[in-house]
Amino acid sequence: MRVLSYLQSAFHGRPYASKLLILCSISSGGLIAYADSQSDGKMSIVEHGNKKSQKKRVVVLGTGWAATSFLKDLDISSYDVQVVSPRNYFAFTPLLPSVTCGTVEARSIVEPVRNMIKKRNGEILFWEAECLKIDAANRRVFCKSTVDENLAGKDEFDLEYDCLVIAVGAEVNTFNIPGVAEYCHFLKEVEDAQRIRRTVIDCFEKAVLPGLTDEERKTNLHFVIVGGGPTGVEFAAELHDFVYEDLVNIYPGVKDLVKITVIQSGDHILNTFDERISTFAEQKFSRDGIEVLTGRRVVSVSDRTVNMKMKSNGEDISMPHGMVVWSTGVGSRPVVKDFMEQIGQGSRRVLATDEWLRVKGCEYVYALGDCTHLQQKKIKEDISEIFKAADKDNNGSLTIEEFREVIEDIVIRYPQVELYLQSKHLFDVVDLFKDPEGNDREEIDIEGFKLALSHVDTQMKSLPATAQVASQQGAYLARCFNLSEKCKRNPEGPRRFRSGGRHEFRPFRYKHFGQFAPLGGEQAAAELPGDWVSMGRSTQWLWYSVYASKQVSWRTRLLVVSDWSRRFFFGRDSSRI
Repeated sequence: MRVLSYLQSAFHGRPYASKLLILCSISSGGLIAYADSQSDGKMSIVEHGNKKSQKKRVVVLGTGWAATSFLKDLDISSYDVQVVSPRNYFAFTPLLPSVTCGTVEARSIVEPVRNMIKKRNGEILFWEAECLKIDAANRRVFCKSTVDENLAGKDEFDLEYDCLVIAVGAEVNTFNIPGVAEYCHFLKEVEDAQRIRRTVIDCFEKAVLPGLTDEERKTNLHFVIVGGGPTGVEFAAELHDFVYEDLVNIYPGVKDLVKITVIQSGDHILNTFDERISTFAEQKFSRDGIEVLTGRRVVSVSDRTVNMKMKSNGEDISMPHGMVVWSTGVGSRPVVKDFMEQIGQGSRRVLATDEWLRVKGCEYVYALGDCTHLQQKKIKEDISEIFKAADKDNNGSLTIEEFREVIEDIVIRYPQVELYLQSKHLFDVVDLFKDPEGNDREEIDIEGFKLALSHVDTQMKSLPATAQVASQQGAYLARCFNLSEKCKRNPEGPRRFRSGGRHEFRPFRYKHFGQFAPLGGEQAAAELPGDWVSMGRSTQWLWYSVYASKQVSWRTRLLVVSDWSRRFFFGRDSSRI
């Protein structure tokens, strides 16, 4: 019963007071609320419907990767947990491109939330609603039901909180380009994938109607994908396979009129991958007849044309289309934007958090997933403090032995140090002490110390908006909550840089397990841990095995494998439903 009190003291160092913890998941918009013990040591009573509980309240906003990962690992024996989300399911979003073409059915990649939040040691309540506003000053969130408004009962309600964790995901970023919102398809939700599938079939059905010219048929069968990132490339590959493995057999009269074009503003597609993968993908698309247009920026979209500008010479280009899929990045949801305005982050694009996922400028608020940008503390800000702590004899210089005393804490506190050592192929932090000629030095002064660590912060990079990052953040925060009952220390760890195993709350550290890029034709590319690059058919089978194993339940795992098998034997379903 004292967990929140420990959280309060461990995370904020505040006296015990009435608190409420809210965890928001931007991936799907849900909420957890939870109340702390009162200053007299008694628990506040929380009422849920006709039930009264003396447990601490936790509110979670969302049912995406971050929220479900948090809920899965959270020990709720001391919490009253409530989840608020506009969707009563979790979706395995990496397979959305497969849903667009019927390779996998939509129901095969979704799992009902109520199945996922069953706990043996307590009950988690779920409300199908959307969070409309976060009142940071009064610690309250306002929600509205997404269920049919014609049903009896009020639609709006509010929940109080003491601590808030925001992880409600993100929405598609249109960059305010005219026509994008009106005429483009997006690929963020299950409903988006189903809408794309219907439109692809509509384009073929319209193209075979009598009375159309060949030019009109070509326009209807020109599929344009804006954005050469992983999602756009995977959808282009899936669409190509769908067209040439299935649709041309039932629409033989227009098989030579189909065209797929990928538009990329940069110089290469998959530019976040290894250069070998980017080159392999472009060559694969060229052989398949998928046109890749690089160095072009879309300036507007109409119901019939995509208007671009060449970045090299400023030339304007207009291209007719039958369907446009927009896959160029993500932006903050309206509720997050409003919250950012309240806490002084209105000039930012996403919420800024520290290494413990705490929102900067707003006490007792945490954020996870696509809506956040983790700002790792720079080591150069603490160099003087580190040097002073390590210089035990106060002689103004460090020996290697003195530096070794703080190495462990430095690597834990500043994850970029380890990344820097790996990038330079260094095996020990003391290798930074070597002089420009590569010779070992017995001592180093403060200026030499600063010089040795001056390039470490260059390894600080923004985390990608991926399911892998969100899932790891959710599991990390759950561990912090579970540990808080045992640990009373501040999550920043010790104030002084000395080893001793006192880092119960270590900063969040993202561990990259690799990424895949399916390229169609039973071929894929992958970046694997250890800077390994794999391409070809064997990589596609590795992709099958990894994605099947990562499903959240045996039900979805069996359904996905069944869909893949069905496609192999019978092809994809071309019906419009």
